[in-house]
Amino acid sequence: MIEVEAFSPAHVDRFAKLFEAASSPCYCRYWHFTGTKNDWLDRCAHRPEENLAEQAEAVRRGDASARGLVAVDRDAGDAVVGWMKLAPHESVPKLTGLPVYRALLAEPGTWTVGCFLVHPGERREGIARALLAAAESHVHAWGGRVLLGYPRRSTEPLHDEEAWQGPERLFVELGFTPIHDVPPYPVYRKVVVPGMT
Repeated sequence: MIEVEAFSPAHVDRFAKLFEAASSPCYCRYWHFTGTKNDWLDRCAHRPEENLAEQAEAVRRGDASARGLVAVDRDAGDAVVGWMKLAPHESVPKLTGLPVYRALLAEPGTWTVGCFLVHPGERREGIARALLAAAESHVHAWGGRVLLGYPRRSTEPLHDEEAWQGPERLFVELGFTPIHDVPPYPVYRKVVVPGMT
């Protein structure tokens, strides 16, 4: 049984195991790293523990940069089998400052879906869908009013690692509408409705 929860300090060790299982050294710090691209690649290749330590410290102090949802498998000892970055729009300036998105203006109360990671052994089992479906109620509880997603569009099927900002069809199927419909970088929006799950 999969349950979606807000990421908290209690999840850090299991969150780390998810990223290790997926051979993902970023630990969801890419949007917050301020060095050059080569600096980032060097850190991921040689010092990924710095990314994990940064994420762990950020969630412990309640920093918006560490916000997100985790999918917890109750039948597997509460293992974290999925992650979705879900953060206030203003907390991901590296994403929103990219040239393709720079002209978009976010209204107050906007939250951003920054990325997804699903355990390799659990992919295509509905975990990303469960995470995105749960976003609306969590954002409402946190005082947000709008959700934005930034999937990558491709005419060819994407490998799992290339779809880390989420499959476009998932946003469409869950009621998001395009507000920036420019391939390969569309932006999808959904108004948070109180009481929705």
